[in-house]
Amino acid sequence: MKPTRAGATENISVSMPSDLIAELRTRAGRRGVSSYITEAVRHRLAMDGLAEIVASHEADHGALTEQEIEEARRELFGEENAQDAGRDVA
Repeated sequence: MKPTRAGATENISVSMPSDLIAELRTRAGRRGVSSYITEAVRHRLAMDGLAEIVASHEADHGALTEQEIEEARRELFGEENAQDAGRDVA
């Protein structure tokens, strides 16, 4: 496989359910499907990375407490947004 330079793009083929594609096209709008999917994949990779950090921490120190989770939310989202951020976690 030929190495790619940073910022280079590559075409791929992705299969997904038709109903999902229809909603994707509606939501992507002027941004375009490629940009929408790129943003979604970047977000998912970041969340996967955070999950790995948490898993490693918990393996060494035990499960995070509610207080530790709230402190992390406040640090990430600010005091006023910490409550709302907790509801968005899937």
